[in-house]
Amino acid sequence: MSLSIRNQIPGTVIAVTTGEVMATVKVRLDGGQEITAAITRDSVRDLGLTAGTAVRALVKSTEVSLATAAVEGVSIRNQLPGTVADLTTGVAMASVKVTVAGGSLTAAITTDAVNDLGLTAGSPVVALIKSTEISLATG
Repeated sequence: MSLSIRNQIPGTVIAVTTGEVMATVKVRLDGGQEITAAITRDSVRDLGLTAGTAVRALVKSTEVSLATAAVEGVSIRNQLPGTVADLTTGVAMASVKVTVAGGSLTAAITTDAVNDLGLTAGSPVVALIKSTEISLATG
């Protein structure tokens, strides 16, 4: 299956916490960072997710926000430090490729945000991703 989701980062499930309807799945990415995905309990069952399961964390580029440093006082727990590798800016939107340990992410943000943050190739950034915006794939 081919997907339009560019951000596909390999990792391994390290914990699954199942609730009534939803579950949180902690994943150690191949670069060593840990992220949390919030998915349905049915998806955990259908994918057979348990500690040790190899997965790919999938995130649409429009769901990746960028900051120039770690952010405190927000509910976003997935904060991956990285460096801007490349950026393409248009009149309204920009595509920012960020190198993180073990891979890369692409963020689709406004050109105004790129300018306000002063982003250029080589800029240190932190990619912010809500756990509800991370999908998991196996196989």
